[in-house]
Amino acid sequence: MLLADVAATSAALAATRSRLAKRALLAALLRRAAPEEVPVVARYLGGELRQRRTGLGWRSLAGLPGPAAEPSLEVLDVDAAFERMAALAGPGSATARTALAAELFAAATEPEQALLRGLVTGELRQGALDALLLDAVAEAAGVPADAVRRAAMLAGATEPVATAALGAASPEAALAVLGAFGLTVGRPVRPMLAASAPDVAAAVAGFGGRPVVVDAKLDGIRIQVHRDDDDVRVFTRSLDDITARVPEVVAVVRALPVRTAVLDGEALALGPDGRPRPFQETASRSATRDAELAAAVTLTPFFFDVLHLDGRDLLGEPLSARLAALDAVLGGPGAAHVVGRVTTADATAAQDAFERWVREGQEGVVVKDADAPYEAGRRGAAWVKVKPRHTLDLVVLAVERGSGRRRGLLSNIHLGARDPAGGWVMLGKTFKGMSDEMLAWQTARFRELEVSDDGWVVTLRREQVVEIAFDGLQRSTRYPGGLALRFARVVRYRDDKAAAEADTIDTVRALAARGPVAQEDPDPGA
Repeated sequence: MLLADVAATSAALAATRSRLAKRALLAALLRRAAPEEVPVVARYLGGELRQRRTGLGWRSLAGLPGPAAEPSLEVLDVDAAFERMAALAGPGSATARTALAAELFAAATEPEQALLRGLVTGELRQGALDALLLDAVAEAAGVPADAVRRAAMLAGATEPVATAALGAASPEAALAVLGAFGLTVGRPVRPMLAASAPDVAAAVAGFGGRPVVVDAKLDGIRIQVHRDDDDVRVFTRSLDDITARVPEVVAVVRALPVRTAVLDGEALALGPDGRPRPFQETASRSATRDAELAAAVTLTPFFFDVLHLDGRDLLGEPLSARLAALDAVLGGPGAAHVVGRVTTADATAAQDAFERWVREGQEGVVVKDADAPYEAGRRGAAWVKVKPRHTLDLVVLAVERGSGRRRGLLSNIHLGARDPAGGWVMLGKTFKGMSDEMLAWQTARFRELEVSDDGWVVTLRREQVVEIAFDGLQRSTRYPGGLALRFARVVRYRDDKAAAEADTIDTVRALAARGPVAQEDPDPGA
């Protein structure tokens, strides 16, 4: 398949807001792809390269050749070119990478160059999110969407599922191969996620008076740990393998009296008093191989779920059964590596637990349906998180130069919510909540993400997620979503989250619908 075919579909996706039209466009192209092309085409349609790091960025794309007159690039050749770029390292690698990029772009037509730039920079605004791509795979293969979604959750990725479904000889055969995807120890599954509630009482009431499990929501990084005899592997929320960076987590799980297990939990750095250290310390520790930092900061794992135990898959079991299995191995709530937990139908008891854990430095609680199975990859109603403040995970769109004591630093950040149809919706600005260390860090980080600099505002690639606390919402004619955050302040930067996981403008509008919205202030930004 020519890259020009993918570029044409990408442009058509960007030109329509209709979900049905997008799905039809995706399905049509996927049907035309050869089996070996499906993984590449699927990833490109999702707006990403298959290579996590190529070494290319906005600056390296600035001086590339003009477009070719006629299309000639095949998608597999393009994927191979990026693979060669990603493999380069050491002296001379930057020059070699630039030469490869120039050769690739010189062979690309103007629409193909636009597609390649979008893929390299993560700025391909076509509104083809992963959930929509999975629906398109189902349509192209002639199978129910639920079967494709289930397989992708268990596979931890879309590409192998698309390849299996579209390579089958018939819809019946596709259903059979999709059904064969299961939980495999050593292969991560997409984690189950929690919806949000404004307070504990609302979260508990949502379960109709039935007893619920109330977990402490720890201020750490999500981990999924797989053990197969002595082989232990640790994965992040985004399914990255960080085993080599967290030997202390490996040691804890290897010491458990089990042969095989898949555990879901959090890891965090604790101070001498047992309270969580700043999240940035946890995130930095989990992201580095630096021996000195590893020696200075230890991560402690805490688990709240088990998906597999000694040959028994537990995904389909109710939470109460999974917790019984977890407690049999790790001990009950209060044990060294078990997340704090209470089971109750009483909102007052749940609120008491919430307040106690917040005083201890944790983020809040997650209220869970005791009868629910583990829904890998889904943010459903079975888990509901409550924090002691309004918070959103947003993406930094741009940043302004600082003044006064912040002169020379990048300070006031522009905040954007994700638009499910594609792009970003600005909700305001803030410079509040930033320590001197955070200002220094973000100045260096945002220069790495720089797209342009007009002397005051530095426009960024949409990659950095930031957790923002705010006191409420107000109407705004200044911003396209019609809403702005009141008294927004930075809680922390979320290096553990990708931009695709940021909260959407629909979430913000839902919050506005549930509570009072102030009239517009003269300056709803910083």
